[in-house]
Amino acid sequence: MIELMDHQSKTTAPMSPSVRVPLRRVGPPPAGELPALLIERATKKFVVGRKKKDVIAVDAVSISIRRGEIYGILGANGSGKSTLIRLVSTLLTLDGGRVEVFGHDVERDEMKVKQLINRVSVDAAFFKKLSPHENLAYAARLYGLDAREARTQAVTILGRLGIGEKRLSRPLEQMSRGMQQKVAIARALLTSPTVLLLDEPTTGLDPRSKLDVQSFIEEVRDTHDATIVLTTHDLDEAERLCDRIALINEGRVVAEGTPAELMTLVVDHHGKEPTLENVFMTFTGRSLDDDHDDKNEDDEER
Repeated sequence: MIELMDHQSKTTAPMSPSVRVPLRRVGPPPAGELPALLIERATKKFVVGRKKKDVIAVDAVSISIRRGEIYGILGANGSGKSTLIRLVSTLLTLDGGRVEVFGHDVERDEMKVKQLINRVSVDAAFFKKLSPHENLAYAARLYGLDAREARTQAVTILGRLGIGEKRLSRPLEQMSRGMQQKVAIARALLTSPTVLLLDEPTTGLDPRSKLDVQSFIEEVRDTHDATIVLTTHDLDEAERLCDRIALINEGRVVAEGTPAELMTLVVDHHGKEPTLENVFMTFTGRSLDDDHDDKNEDDEER
């Protein structure tokens, strides 16, 4: 697998002296630097079917991510990527290996880890009869946040995502899925997580909403010094957002590197520039939209 040296990104426009220029840290972390997220030989098995056969959804996965990275995990349905996110977020327990968030073990230090992370899934759960404001206010109370400060912050975040104050009192069930997903992202950011886990956050969104969310993901990393782990089916999205990418197939990491470096590993025999799709096909032998026949897709939702 490819390992990359530390470097800073280029800025696309001059910034005023009062604006902090974000430091882009592309991993793996150098010796002596505590990883934002450390996964060592993480393994998760499920028992499925009438014959009670073990299915290995995550198979000895090892990943080390620096603070400030946007790290992408690409895999077809059933490849184990969402199961891996659930292991990091403490929603599932490990069958082997370990996972640490800034040195805190997800099993021994579960409560501390929960204070450092937040997760947005492809199907966010809400109180659908309540408004965005009421859902966010409820989340703020759960985390012990000041109600007035949380409301101000929520209005700012939602406005940045294209949801004006006039919509804050409308029940979520009356809003589009794209709007609901934006509310889910805003809810996650209310807690100012150090590590933000985004599990296919733009799947099913219209093009405008998708661009809004993608731009906001970049802004969150740059302004909040957050580390973001992103699973996605959108190869263009992965290339745009991710500093590094891991390709996962049948529960294993089969390649890792920056989008540019991954694309140097394949040759397009038609004389065209290689793409991430070429990379994915080369290392997995399948399309990103394919399901894994030997995996039960329900495992991904546990």
